[in-house]
Amino acid sequence: MKQRILTLQKAYREGTAILEEAGIADAPLDAWLLLSYVTGLSKAAYYGDPERKVEEEDSKRYFSCIKRRGQRIPLQHITGEQEFMGYSFRVNEDVLIPRQDTEVLVEEALKKLRPGMRILDICTGSGCILLSLLKKGKENGIEGCKGFGMDISEKALSVAEENAEILEIPAEFAQSDLFAKASGKYDLIVSNPPYIPTGIIEELQDEVRLHDPYIALDGKEDGLHFYRKIIQDSVHYIKEGGYLIFEIGYDQGEAVLALMKEGGYEDLCVKKDLSGLDRVVIGMYNGE
Repeated sequence: MKQRILTLQKAYREGTAILEEAGIADAPLDAWLLLSYVTGLSKAAYYGDPERKVEEEDSKRYFSCIKRRGQRIPLQHITGEQEFMGYSFRVNEDVLIPRQDTEVLVEEALKKLRPGMRILDICTGSGCILLSLLKKGKENGIEGCKGFGMDISEKALSVAEENAEILEIPAEFAQSDLFAKASGKYDLIVSNPPYIPTGIIEELQDEVRLHDPYIALDGKEDGLHFYRKIIQDSVHYIKEGGYLIFEIGYDQGEAVLALMKEGGYEDLCVKKDLSGLDRVVIGMYNGE
């Protein structure tokens, strides 16, 4: 049987067609990213020689990846990585995939960062928030900060520890139900807690509903359960004048602001993401 010879261009077109048929919204982009992942080629290399032959093993691997993506397995679970704040993070099914919207939280936290701060990341997951904050801070000349990441999932912490090693950022991680393993006082507490109301989870995209860890999504009945818990307990672990910064759902700004005000926080504000939706709430603890 004559072997079918595929060029880069033909493989890309076929991969795109398969994903479009499967209803993948960003089919051309995902087909390209998977081709680049398998072959190691940049767009410049592709456009420089689109008729280049694809090796048989690469072709098999590529279409295996395309098949998995067509089954709604997230692209990042296939490649094992996701870019966040300009850094590459290892990800798998044990952690929430870092999303661009969450970069708003890191950008706002960077504005509060000062040398020598103790920083606590609750529900750290892949560690993307804490590690990006520490690394960007260091690149900006902010030295001496100590970072602590806590998560109830031991498997998630393994991913966070791997990312810390790859990024060469010293941070301490502990398996903890929110503040259970916290000690001392922190200058800055950040968190992207589970905030999807339980009844809404089944309405999410298959990539999220079936493949992100349920425990990282479920914010209980109204989606505010973990905000209440974190705000209530944070007052025992945050310094006077310290900042608490949350990622929130697009419709949770007013509710979380009210909870923080009741909990002793002031100078409250909501920051929007690139889509113009409420994404981050910030407050300073007044010590009362």
